[in-house]
Amino acid sequence: MTKKTSGIHHITAIVGHPQENVDFYAGILGLRLVKRTVNFDDPGTYHLYFGDEGGKPGTIITFFPWAGARQGIIGDGQVGVTSYVVPKGSMEFWERRLEKFSIAFAKTERFGEQYLQFDDPHGLHLEIVEREEGAVNPWTFGGITPEVAIKGFGGATLFSSQPNKTAELLEKVMGLELIGHEEDLIRFRSSADIGNIIDLKANPTGRGQMGVGIVHHIAWRAVDDNDQLEWQKYVAESGYGVTPVQDRNYFNAIYFREHGEILFEIATDPPGFAHDESQETMGEKLMLPVQYEQYREQLEHSLMPIHVRELD
Repeated sequence: MTKKTSGIHHITAIVGHPQENVDFYAGILGLRLVKRTVNFDDPGTYHLYFGDEGGKPGTIITFFPWAGARQGIIGDGQVGVTSYVVPKGSMEFWERRLEKFSIAFAKTERFGEQYLQFDDPHGLHLEIVEREEGAVNPWTFGGITPEVAIKGFGGATLFSSQPNKTAELLEKVMGLELIGHEEDLIRFRSSADIGNIIDLKANPTGRGQMGVGIVHHIAWRAVDDNDQLEWQKYVAESGYGVTPVQDRNYFNAIYFREHGEILFEIATDPPGFAHDESQETMGEKLMLPVQYEQYREQLEHSLMPIHVRELD
């Protein structure tokens, strides 16, 4: 059996205060808050999902906000940098946007592409790159129009404790295509038009430590439940310990930690985020899985209030 994931489904990170998180990703980056729910394994904590207008796979970044938690250390065993892709010709807009909100940034180049690199308020490393690939995001918010809006993920840079093992996994198990090498990076590409470029640090950088400002895991796309079961079997046969299927309400998930210590998930594209609230109202109210609905009043009282708001 050989399989190929089409690319990134979502990326999940740990951050600090939830309102700071909403202000940055919705207010400054212009992403849509497509779902506000709770961490199914820790219902006293939010699980917030941001993406394009429809919350399509390949556009979703999700967060566990832990206000007051200790700062993490970015390093091996993690996604070190999360990349966003924007339309061609929009980089100047994003430079002005970051300057407007006093967000420091740097410009860099790799594999013939220009990148704008910056951090979110809690220390996550982010970057923006222009590409023709990917559908325009029709979501308009806070002065960000479809002509310049983030389309979704450009990809990610992986930091591994065993880069050779991670490279082998990406190519031989996940089915990504090896594109080339540049300085200390190895580039891979999947078949999707977003969330498709993975850069891997060729040398270990030092062990990371979980906490605020750290990516918890990266999720790859499975077409549906049957495809995911095939992945589960295939990953196990390839020598990795993989979990049973977990129902995450908006997708089903399996998890495994690869040999470079990065936590991988494989998530189904369906059912998506509009099955328990309408496309038009996604993200406006707290949505709970069935097992926590009886605790709604308690949870709504204990969770910090958050508001999506336009920023001056």
